[in-house]
Amino acid sequence: MAEPVHVRLSRKAPYSYRGAAVPPFPDDRPIIVFDGVCVLCSGFVRFVVARDGREQFRFVAAQSALGQALFRHYGLDPVEFETNLLIADGRAYGKLDAFTGVMRRIGGLWHVVRAVAIFPRPLRDWLYDRIALNRYRLFGRTEACMTPDAAWRNRVLM
Repeated sequence: MAEPVHVRLSRKAPYSYRGAAVPPFPDDRPIIVFDGVCVLCSGFVRFVVARDGREQFRFVAAQSALGQALFRHYGLDPVEFETNLLIADGRAYGKLDAFTGVMRRIGGLWHVVRAVAIFPRPLRDWLYDRIALNRYRLFGRTEACMTPDAAWRNRVLM
């Protein structure tokens, strides 16, 4: 059985992607790596953009060269994306840890979503996995990665 995502991510030192087989990228702000053809995942990115008044987040499609390199670096499947990623302060977070990390950084009332952290990790991972495994069937997928609006295109890393 494969190690849980949180274990694989936590084994890497902060900023371990620097100097590795990952193209250099600006990492001075949090980055969300998401499945660019998943309607749910792309919708989440649009949700974040609409509420990120400080424009703190950058975005990377998992299908991009950078997204693929990051997934491989963290020991994640670069084809069947088992999680989204939040990379903040050089560390990577996956599954609901990524989601709650984003909500915390958005602030306002959205930080209350962090309450899911009170549930044991196996339950959180099980819930996340059920949604992730069925996301295309439940929400759909597109043939190509989402094209960002001109207003936030400069926040997308390739």
